[in-house]
Amino acid sequence: MSKKEDNAIANNKKANHLYFIEDTYEAGIELKGTEVKSIRAGQVNLKDSYCDIKNGEIYVHNMHISPYEQGNIYNVDPVRKRKLLLHKSEILRLEKVKTQDGYTIIPLKVYLKRGKVKVLIGKAKGKKLWDKRDTIKKREVDKKLRQALKY
Repeated sequence: MSKKEDNAIANNKKANHLYFIEDTYEAGIELKGTEVKSIRAGQVNLKDSYCDIKNGEIYVHNMHISPYEQGNIYNVDPVRKRKLLLHKSEILRLEKVKTQDGYTIIPLKVYLKRGKVKVLIGKAKGKKLWDKRDTIKKREVDKKLRQALKY
């Protein structure tokens, strides 16, 4: 089983630009049947989504899952909050992160693993404007270095 499969359905492309990702966790997600069908069809958007912890449970907010076309009366609100499934110890660890200044929990990727929908969430620290500039500068230098080695 050395074959590495990336069954990513949706990625949060802005996450690496806006945050320093320090730690990641794989979580299951509680969904309705039509939502699973929409996700398998690639109708999910992670832009502006975030995670929040209430009463020892973690929820993802603003994750848009488009209504399934053949779902008619079984479709639900596209941006409703959805419960994430994590171990209690992981939730307690993430709850400590929420209290720290400048840290947040964001979903990074939605993917399939053995037929189940999983969400990769990350402990993230917000970047300042100069951090973003440094990241862009470093990326350009690396690109020039790779091009120089290529020739």
